[in-house]
Amino acid sequence: MGMNTWLPPDPATLATTLAVGAIGAMVAVLLHVPAPYLTGPAALVTLAGVLGLRTRVPLPLRDGCFLVIGTSMGAGVNPEILAAAAQWPLSLAALASALLVIFLGGATLLQRWFEFDRISALLAATPGHLSYILSLSADTKSELSTITVAQSLRVLILTLLVPLAVALLTDVDLSMSTRPDAVMSLVPLGVIMVLAAALGAVLKRLNMPAAFLMGGFIVSAVSHGTGATPGLVPGWVTIPGFAIMGTLIGTRFSGISLAQLRRASGAAAVLTTLALIATVGAALSMHWALGLPVTNLLIAYAPGGLETMAAMSVMLDADPAFVAFHHAFRILLLTFLVPAFLPRSEPET
Repeated sequence: MGMNTWLPPDPATLATTLAVGAIGAMVAVLLHVPAPYLTGPAALVTLAGVLGLRTRVPLPLRDGCFLVIGTSMGAGVNPEILAAAAQWPLSLAALASALLVIFLGGATLLQRWFEFDRISALLAATPGHLSYILSLSADTKSELSTITVAQSLRVLILTLLVPLAVALLTDVDLSMSTRPDAVMSLVPLGVIMVLAAALGAVLKRLNMPAAFLMGGFIVSAVSHGTGATPGLVPGWVTIPGFAIMGTLIGTRFSGISLAQLRRASGAAAVLTTLALIATVGAALSMHWALGLPVTNLLIAYAPGGLETMAAMSVMLDADPAFVAFHHAFRILLLTFLVPAFLPRSEPET
């Protein structure tokens, strides 16, 4: 990674990007859109990028956003949640089954309906682990740009539709208008953030996906699970974090041409439809079998970005440990599953 990737973009680009994200959040709140601080910025920044506006979130700001989201997730952990982990093995099996349906079924549809070659179809259909998939794409004879756009569209569509699915299937308040009053004081919050940032830096050196998010989650979960630091992360910290996360999703479409978008949109629509069917089916089956809340299951199974689903778990009051464990399992499974289906060597041309 070059040194210049750590430098922020020009101030005008950063200010414009954050302003568009903030406007998107305000509009979504006014329209009572589910999970407005995440979905509003994602939608409006995406639209701005497609229309030609240059948008970007610098790496340090992104990592800070992940740190806040991870810390917020960990603040929801308590001993009662951890005691419920005995129910998770069957749920993990359901998640694995849904992943196979999305991965293999999606790849088959892309080959038959959109004339993708086998490798490009498998990589485009992979439900998540985007940075890993793009690194595999760069090392194979695949359509990197189409895979990138299709995967980015999948994350965007799931970000917009998962809260809608939760709204249709549950009675959870998705507006974030009501939250428990107990919040952490500044001193313990600051200590957790410093320790979490240190752990995140270590995990980043070990190449762990979403390192700062996981660092924040681990430190905060231990602190809250032991009762050392009760209370949630204050809203004045979390709400900007959610808005930046939504903005970050939208910046993936900066510089993408309409031709690229048209080529990948049909594939992304098919993949996302299949993902939603598999996710809702698995979630409802485990709700019936184990009695687990549908909200927890939908967010845990939805193959969106780890960071995005983590933010959503906090916004929609889902069980953070359950969601984090399932998404970590999904990433681990895909790490071994995807290479197993790729050719061992490239064919001669």
